[in-house]
Amino acid sequence: MKNWILRNIQGKKVLFLFILTNIVYTIMLTLTIPKVMSFSGGMKLLDMMPTGYNAEYVNALLNALGENGRNAYLFTQIPADLIFPGLFGISYCLLFAYLLNKIGKLNGYFWGLCWLPVLAGLFDYFENFGIIALLNSYPDNSPFLAQVTNVFSILKSVFTTLAFTALIILLIVFIIHKLAPKRKDS
Repeated sequence: MKNWILRNIQGKKVLFLFILTNIVYTIMLTLTIPKVMSFSGGMKLLDMMPTGYNAEYVNALLNALGENGRNAYLFTQIPADLIFPGLFGISYCLLFAYLLNKIGKLNGYFWGLCWLPVLAGLFDYFENFGIIALLNSYPDNSPFLAQVTNVFSILKSVFTTLAFTALIILLIVFIIHKLAPKRKDS
C-alpha cells in the first residue's frame, strides 16, 4: 500500500480527489440527507449520530420515516454514502501522505496517520451495511443488529475525529515548516 501511496501523492491528484470527495459530501449534506430527514419528523439519521443510538431509537426512526422515508434512505442516501467512504479514505490518506512528505516525515511512525481516514471510511462502510440490513429487515429488526451498527457508527466517528484532529495539527506543522526560515549549514 505504501508504494501505491508514494506513486499517487502528486499535488494535482491529491487536490482533485480532495475536491471530488467534498463535492460528494456536499451533495449528501444538501440533498440526500435533507430529503430523508424530511420524512423523519425531526429525528436524526443514524449516519448523523456520532455518539451512537440504541435499538429503541432505530425502531422509532424507521417507524417515523414511514415507507417513503425508508425508501429514500435506502435508495437516495445510502447510494451516495457508498461512494463517499472510499473517496474519503483514499483522498484524505493521500492528503496526509502528501503533507507528511512535504515536511519530511512520511517515513517512520508518522506514516500511521495515513491509516486514520482509511479506518474511518472502512467503519463508515460497515455502518452503511448495518443500516441497509436494518432498513431491509424493518419492522423485524433485532436489537443485536442495531447495537452492532451503533458500534460501527461510533467507530466511524472516533476515527473521523482523530483524522481531522491529526489533519489540523499536520496543517499547522506544514504551515510552520513552510514559513520557518531555511537554516544555512555552517
